Amino acid sequence: METYQIFSAVFLIAVLVLILPAFVKTNNNLTRLVKNLSIWTVIVLIIIVIINLY
Repeated sequence: METYQIFSAVFLIAVLVLILPAFVKTNNNLTRLVKNLSIWTVIVLIIIVIINLY
């Protein structure tokens, strides 16, 4: 694993740590939480694929 990939992974984890508490607090309904988590999962996967293509 190259250095830029490690920094990208650390950056994504840091963003997740910063956003997760407010994200869970605002999504008190379970169905809304699952829907939003699936949307964020798709977004993160797209970012990871784009990073790996370069």
